[in-house]
Amino acid sequence: MTNKTVKTRFAPSPTGRMHLGNLRTALFNALLARSAGGAFLLRMEDTDQARSSEAHARALMADLRWMGLDWDEGPEAGGDAGPYAQSGRGEVYQRYYDQLVAADLAYPCYCTERELELSRKAQRASGKPPRYAGTCAHLTTEERARREAEGRKPTLRFRVPAEQTVTFQDLVRGEQRFPTEEIGDFIIRRADGTSAFFFCNAVDDALMGVTHVLRGEDHLTNTPRQLMLLEALGLPQPTYGHINLITGEDGAPLSKRNGSLSVEELREAGWLPGAVLNYLARLGHHYTGEVESQLLDLQGLADHFTTDALGRAPARFDRHQLTHWQQLAVHKADDPTLAPWLEQLPDNLSADQRRALLAAVRDNIAFPADLAAWGRRVFGELPEPEEATQDVIREAGPQFYAAALDELDTAGGDFSALAKAVRKATGAKGKGLFMPLRAALTGLCRGPELGPVFALMPAEVARRRLEQARELATANPS
Repeated sequence: MTNKTVKTRFAPSPTGRMHLGNLRTALFNALLARSAGGAFLLRMEDTDQARSSEAHARALMADLRWMGLDWDEGPEAGGDAGPYAQSGRGEVYQRYYDQLVAADLAYPCYCTERELELSRKAQRASGKPPRYAGTCAHLTTEERARREAEGRKPTLRFRVPAEQTVTFQDLVRGEQRFPTEEIGDFIIRRADGTSAFFFCNAVDDALMGVTHVLRGEDHLTNTPRQLMLLEALGLPQPTYGHINLITGEDGAPLSKRNGSLSVEELREAGWLPGAVLNYLARLGHHYTGEVESQLLDLQGLADHFTTDALGRAPARFDRHQLTHWQQLAVHKADDPTLAPWLEQLPDNLSADQRRALLAAVRDNIAFPADLAAWGRRVFGELPEPEEATQDVIREAGPQFYAAALDELDTAGGDFSALAKAVRKATGAKGKGLFMPLRAALTGLCRGPELGPVFALMPAEVARRRLEQARELATANPS
């Protein structure tokens, strides 16, 4: 792999929002290009005109940019090999169809879907793998004319060479071998005139100078077909690597049902791009040494990316691991990155109060909703405390909270002063001092350092909560 020649690509179909599987494919290709000092290309495979839309294409590009996966060539970036949407490349494909037909390497097929299904059924019944039986492979001119007169619209099939073996070196899975007798002649142009995936995907990669392709293992059996096409057309062949698929925690392919999220949903929920990238870069790919657990920027991820570290076994999506990287990203994020989260806080808080609250609870939050919850805990009404929290309050007893109330005004917003005064009045210390105060003031037995939180809490809120704790301890003594 030479630095000057590496070009990878991401070629999505703009038929919906981008999900984690496609995002990881884009990321791996971007990392491979960056690791070699090469180029990352974006191409829209929009031949499915019924489902593709310009709106989806724009959304995909916005998602990539939000993730920081900018492309060097493609839509809105330019390049010498455009257009970069397959819907605008019909004339290009036609030239290569004509080349194959002229060389008798492709032929029209008039078989109906019903006829093809009956053929496959008969093959399965005889214990053979279903493949095209070659019914139209050697029709005469008259036979073709007769079928067209019947109104049949032909597909165009590639004539697979007989008794050969397609061999290639997969970047992830090593040497792969496919006997051509197990493949069968395959469709390269549909009856409606649109190009089939096998054809346009391979031709575009060659013409756009793509040298390396990382894609899902579900495309592995497509590769021998595409290599045969490119050889027949005299076009360069990229090096392919087929990465493992992502599964849910139930072991089934990742989907909405078992945990998949779109990039749009990730963004709206407050996930940070750096967290998602660091998790996905380790989902089916492993880093070693000191960077294994480090939050890296995109170039850092690329510098330590290698196809040798791509796994073959299914990669199981783990939301807890994703959340771990989110927590690291929040801790490392600068203020402008988290500034939009401040909008989740009550409108009556000043800008200084919002920033101070974020600083106070930053190490204990992972999402905007967490910050909003702390906004309510510090400035609003507490939710019903958990039973464990109530137990702590009961065990402390009403005298403990009476002492805290007596010292509240004197302490002002200084939690250390309050704790010192309560300790002197009650003899409580350590966990027996700080845990009851935390339970009463925040409704939790865990959380951020109390000093900065207490300093922000309005005096009347703190008093009300200590009074409520005293009432609870009085009504339900330990």
